[in-house]
Amino acid sequence: MTAGELFGKLHYYSALTALILGTWVLFKAKGSRLHRKVGLAYVIAMTVMLTSSFLTYRLYGYFGLFHWLSVISTLTLMAGMWPLWAPKPISNARLIHLQFMYWSVIGLYMGLVAELFTRIPDTPFIVMVVVSSGLVYLAGIIGMLLHYRTWYDRFADKNHRQST
Repeated sequence: MTAGELFGKLHYYSALTALILGTWVLFKAKGSRLHRKVGLAYVIAMTVMLTSSFLTYRLYGYFGLFHWLSVISTLTLMAGMWPLWAPKPISNARLIHLQFMYWSVIGLYMGLVAELFTRIPDTPFIVMVVVSSGLVYLAGIIGMLLHYRTWYDRFADKNHRQST
C-alpha cells in the first residue's frame, strides 16, 4: 500500500466516523457528559480527517480546491472549540460553540454530498461540487433559521439576553 492509499483510507474512515459522531451530536441534547465525550471524539475524528486531507493529492497533484475547503473546515472547527478551550472566559461561549460546530457538521455533509455528486457519470465535476454543496449549505441555513431562537434562548449568556 502506498502512502497516498494509506492517507486516502485514513481520510475516508475518519470522515465516516466524524459524520456519524457529528450527526449524533447535532440531534441529541447539548451539554451532557455524553455530549462532551462524543463531541470530543468528533473533534478528534475531524482533526484526523482534515490532517489526512492535506496529505492527499491524488485528484489534482497539487494543493487544490478541496484543500482550500479543508482550510475553511479547519478554521470552523477551531472557532467552534476556541470558546470552550480559551484561557479566559468568552461571552456567549456556548452559543458561539454551538454555531460553529453546527457549521462544521454541515461542512462535512457538504463534502460528502459533493463527493457523491461528482461520482455521477458524464457530469461536469466543478458544477456538481458547486450545486451539491450549495444545496446542503441552503439546508444548513434553513436549519439554522429554524433553530436559532431556541439555541439563543438556551445558550446565550443571561446578561447578554437581557441587554438585547
